[in-house]
Amino acid sequence: MPDTIDAHRLEKRRQANIRSRSRKDKHVYFQGVANARYLLRKVFRMVEERAKRAHIDPLAHQALIQIYGSMGKSLRVKDVADRLDISQAFASSLVRVLVDNGYAIRSREGEDKRETRVTVTETGIALLVGIDAAVQADVDAFTEGLSEEDKEQALSILLFYVGTSIESSTSDAPL
Repeated sequence: MPDTIDAHRLEKRRQANIRSRSRKDKHVYFQGVANARYLLRKVFRMVEERAKRAHIDPLAHQALIQIYGSMGKSLRVKDVADRLDISQAFASSLVRVLVDNGYAIRSREGEDKRETRVTVTETGIALLVGIDAAVQADVDAFTEGLSEEDKEQALSILLFYVGTSIESSTSDAPL
């Protein structure tokens, strides 16, 4: 069962990180950054390893996630490139591999028939679900060893990175 984080304490930690960032001694801020990046890196490595074990390139796996996870469950190659922060030519190559392996299809739809969209196939969805299940077991094992403080530090930095704060559920004022 997932841990419950105290939202008030998390918001106070986020604010402390922001304050630390503007001070001469930025240790508290960088402690949070280091912890957040450590956790993200560990989880990303787990995902990459599980993708490799499923015989798919980790970046191609990320492309599948971006395509299937998009609002319309399809993306243009240009959008795949943007979401993965890679060139359009490289994204096109990744999509070609996904199509060749039966994980995705290309189609022309919408108002502009010149526009090609990529959609994940049922085979691709099954691959995503299988990798996700394996990753969840790995993540659960990893996070069992994390302290509440480790989790709060990472979450507070992620809140900072996305430019948000936590509000009380009983009022509109930030905590």
